[in-house]
Amino acid sequence: MAGKIIIERIPGIFAGLYEKAGRMVKESYYRVLAEEISGLLVEGSILDLGTGPGFLPIEIAKLSPGITIMGLDLSSELLKMAEKKAYAAGVSDRVHFRLGSAALVPFEDNRFDLVLSTGMLHMVKDPLKVFQEIHRVLKPGGQALILDPARVSSGIDKKKWKASLTGKEKIMLRVFHLFSRIHPGRSYHQAELEEILARTEFREKQVEEQGKEIKILLRKTPGFK
Repeated sequence: MAGKIIIERIPGIFAGLYEKAGRMVKESYYRVLAEEISGLLVEGSILDLGTGPGFLPIEIAKLSPGITIMGLDLSSELLKMAEKKAYAAGVSDRVHFRLGSAALVPFEDNRFDLVLSTGMLHMVKDPLKVFQEIHRVLKPGGQALILDPARVSSGIDKKKWKASLTGKEKIMLRVFHLFSRIHPGRSYHQAELEEILARTEFREKQVEEQGKEIKILLRKTPGFK
């Protein structure tokens, strides 16, 4: 990683491309994942790291009226989209968004019952710091679910997606392809993540490779202070 430039957010010029791609898998990916998460937590508070345009928090809130959710992201453009979506879906009283970094979460210790992250880990500069922050803000006994890279792209109809783009967005797509080659992010393997997690205070942890996706389940020890 030495000398490699890491950009931890979706640049604003690509926000429209990212949002339209996510919209195409709202039902097939985010809704299905929201159903899984609703099985982990019936009521309480959730933090979604790298929330993007807010598809996952909104789907969770629609399924689980006893849950409040805070979405955190470094892209102000995507957060504006997320706020509009939450209002349109009628869940803006329970779904809120804030600008901030997963490596320096702007919330107090022991705040959340569940922390989520989908498709963000490969973009962060310091994964150990992110895991440490997740542990800090989780309540004792709280859980974390991290998926990376999320299986969002596999469900996108690329022809339909490209057809939905405006002329300006099609130009941005070409720039995005160049950006992706320069900044592809980092791919993690199970053993590498297990080594990183061994340096955290998490004692209950599970790392699984599911095809190209890594699934991480963590739990903060009950009674931990």
